[in-house]
Amino acid sequence: MSHWREMSPRRILQSFALRCTPGRKSILQILLQSEQALTQDQIADRLARRRRPLNKVTIYRSLECFLRAGLVHQAYQQDRIWHYELAHRCGKTQCHPHFSCYECGRTFCLPEVSVPLATGLRAGFVLVRQKVRLEGLCPDCQQQPADVPAESPLS
Repeated sequence: MSHWREMSPRRILQSFALRCTPGRKSILQILLQSEQALTQDQIADRLARRRRPLNKVTIYRSLECFLRAGLVHQAYQQDRIWHYELAHRCGKTQCHPHFSCYECGRTFCLPEVSVPLATGLRAGFVLVRQKVRLEGLCPDCQQQPADVPAESPLS
């Protein structure tokens, strides 16, 4: 399923044996068109702008259904809010890295970056899934003077 962007939402939902409702198709279309992970509120806002509003419960239930099926995953959490993205660029044990900018707060998907799977865990630990989040300054913010947090190796 590496070519999801070329498939219709209906075909993708069918390939995961999921019910194909208008709401699910709309949510999936938003995720297909996004270059970054989105929160539930961001999905709701984009649906409303397209004049296809859905209530938050419907969006939440659809995302939960997509999670259970392996269609989407929770990419990362920021300010205690999950960001969701399609799972087609990630393996079963490892998601592609994400980069969060200290200055503007945006987070970028970095599917082209390869990070080795963690090894050498202490006895008793079992790695189920690895998520990597890098932090620093994005290209746009490097152009401007920035307040880099004290714990940054850049300061």
